[in-house]
Amino acid sequence: MSLNDFLAPGRAAVQTPRRGVALLLVLISLALFLPGFASLQPMDRDEPRFAQATKQMLETGDFVAIRFQAEARNKKPVGVYWLQAGFVAGAEALGVPQARAKIWLYRLPSLIGAVATVLLTWWAALALVGEGAALIAAMLMASTILLGVEARLAKTDAIVAATVAAAMGVLARHWMERGQRVLSGAEQWRLAGVFWAALGVGLLVKGPITPMVPAFASLALAIHARSAGWLRGLKPLSGLILCLLVVAPWFVLIMVATKGAFLSDSLGADMMSKVAAGQEAHGAPPGSYLAAFFLTGWPMAPLTLLAAPFVWRARREPAVAFLLAWLVPAWLLFEAVPTKLPHYVLPLFPVLAILTAAAIEKQALALGSRLRWGLWLIPGVAVLLLLVGLIGPVVLGARSGWLFYLAAPFVLWQAWRMAVAIRARAAGSLVPGGALLAFLCYMMVYGGVMTSPVFHPFALSPRLAEARARALALTPCPDLAPASPGYREPSLVFLTRTDILFDTPEATGRFMGQGACRIAFINAVDEPAFKAGLGAGADGVRLTERLAGINLNGGRKLDIGVYLRQGEGP
Repeated sequence: MSLNDFLAPGRAAVQTPRRGVALLLVLISLALFLPGFASLQPMDRDEPRFAQATKQMLETGDFVAIRFQAEARNKKPVGVYWLQAGFVAGAEALGVPQARAKIWLYRLPSLIGAVATVLLTWWAALALVGEGAALIAAMLMASTILLGVEARLAKTDAIVAATVAAAMGVLARHWMERGQRVLSGAEQWRLAGVFWAALGVGLLVKGPITPMVPAFASLALAIHARSAGWLRGLKPLSGLILCLLVVAPWFVLIMVATKGAFLSDSLGADMMSKVAAGQEAHGAPPGSYLAAFFLTGWPMAPLTLLAAPFVWRARREPAVAFLLAWLVPAWLLFEAVPTKLPHYVLPLFPVLAILTAAAIEKQALALGSRLRWGLWLIPGVAVLLLLVGLIGPVVLGARSGWLFYLAAPFVLWQAWRMAVAIRARAAGSLVPGGALLAFLCYMMVYGGVMTSPVFHPFALSPRLAEARARALALTPCPDLAPASPGYREPSLVFLTRTDILFDTPEATGRFMGQGACRIAFINAVDEPAFKAGLGAGADGVRLTERLAGINLNGGRKLDIGVYLRQGEGP
């Protein structure tokens, strides 16, 4: 039986072994997530902050306190740092050279979290819709831009999405069987273990987000059913003990180590500042996530738009009521909070995928309505990406990687096939077609454009790290202590040394003039002040090369001189 047959609405798929479906989803996910995974540079700013804090844990042996250089990083719990440290330490034990400087090792927890999110979306959907629709939901989830981005970044969000999907999959099974005594006692205990373990891991990775979503959903469903008795199967007393066993040991240690500062910083300085106002210039009005979804949720978003009328009509059905309880309260909260970043709503993407799949299964997409234009967003975005890839090399004066040229004709071919499917109103074929189109686009963008000479102007930190390595080869120094007064991205810390000096140009000049085996990266506008700070030490400092580029954050053009001192200071 072909994949299209399996996905055909109304097709019985119960004879397909679930292990085979799970393996298929893993392979699809890896195909979508791996292009560019190992070759993309550290993407400022959040990713290298996480990776550098993990790197410092490995350098110091302190796996309780979280630090970025000398600053305490009390914004997120320790879970993701431990996961990253485990993979890097394992790579070192296996003999991977310079493992601590390889960003892809720090990304492995996110990759696993993204694959787990796809599998758990499927697992959660199996409690609510048919097997064909569950596979559709998982494929939609795997294809989305936002999950693909988070799979390639050494951060928390893909892991958090997996924990939410796990917890909600358990909750769905209790909701759908309420009063029917379908779940045996042993199965209830197993599901309760999954639920509370997911909450514990989520708390240890990103704090309250994971428990917040099922808590809101449970409250909404209890009001809807006028009863909360169906929640007893979650074994709340035993579950809370399990959750505490996961979270409490580190929490106690960090509170002792920071004298209570972790709690005040994470809840007060970080969380409350996001709730009260737009933190770090990331404020946006309500409705921003809904608008952004048509990009971050591509290629699922147009199908979700067309599924909306079906969802409204079926809102009182138990499965749809559960999915709306999962989606609406948490989404409204995210929209109400002033601080907005696209990845905040990733834990709600699985429910959108399941709702969309349910509409496809019922052949209920609004293909005949005025909303039908939304389907054209699927091939339209692909063609837009293709045009960007074609024009970009001309504008930047460089060539794209060979993967782009390999993928480009296939993107056009698949976009044409999608257009044919849209004209024929063949909704079922859009899902595998959209997944294939997403794969081609991601291979082109992540595996081609962003790892080719086109992107070199934006790869300032890797190029500066390479310049430091070239300078080191010219000297008898065992290492070069770096400084950078104007360019202070976290990726530069990660790729050079934890103790890189970020200070004024004058202070950097004094630093260079007072010791041997030092290197400084000086933007052209800072060079007069830097040279004034050198003073009597200027004779031992020489310019080895210049690097021009564009800061990935803000797009500021920089012209950086690489200054070297290999001899003694005055």
